[in-house]
Amino acid sequence: MKRSNAEVVREYGPLPGVSTVHGLTYDGQHVWFASGEHLQALDPESGETVRKLDIPATAGTAFDGRHLYQIDGEQIRKIDPQSGAVLGTIPAPGNGGASGLAWADGTLWVGLYEKRKILQIDPADGKVLRTLDCDRHVTGVSWVDGQLWHGTWEDDHSELRQIDPNSGAVQTSMALPDGVHVSGVESNGTDLFYCGGGNSGKIRAVRRPT
Repeated sequence: MKRSNAEVVREYGPLPGVSTVHGLTYDGQHVWFASGEHLQALDPESGETVRKLDIPATAGTAFDGRHLYQIDGEQIRKIDPQSGAVLGTIPAPGNGGASGLAWADGTLWVGLYEKRKILQIDPADGKVLRTLDCDRHVTGVSWVDGQLWHGTWEDDHSELRQIDPNSGAVQTSMALPDGVHVSGVESNGTDLFYCGGGNSGKIRAVRRPT
């Protein structure tokens, strides 16, 4: 396993009116993040919040290239980002313990925080297709360039980890500085991860190893 320290290259916030950042995702232009009562969009260039949807958003967020997906407790909503309309709902696994959310190759990947698992599910009905066991609490989940990454937040310590998508074995671990926590995780598709900062109300850009 490769170990290193994560390089935080930019910090956004504390964002106005935002007490907690849960999950987040990237649509190619904006970083959408879950802030509890709303799903909001951040312009990563200006650092300004530019959209706010009245969608309960208490955990992971994902984008499939067209629609947003948002965990709230025991359900996952499919959302039109243009109108904010809820297009459908499926059950979230974990009986309310779902944390991270990511989209890859037509399926959703869901982190279960306390149970230390990542589940691949069918976005049509929520059926579990695959289960990966992790050795730490799972926060955000992200797929980029065929790599599966997740955040951890345990005992006041956070890391970004790349794991084998078949076995769950840790391949790369990047430790965040002490006191810097990771809730949601999403890649910009190239050189950065955007990381939710939990109750700091911040979002951080972290260098992705390439």
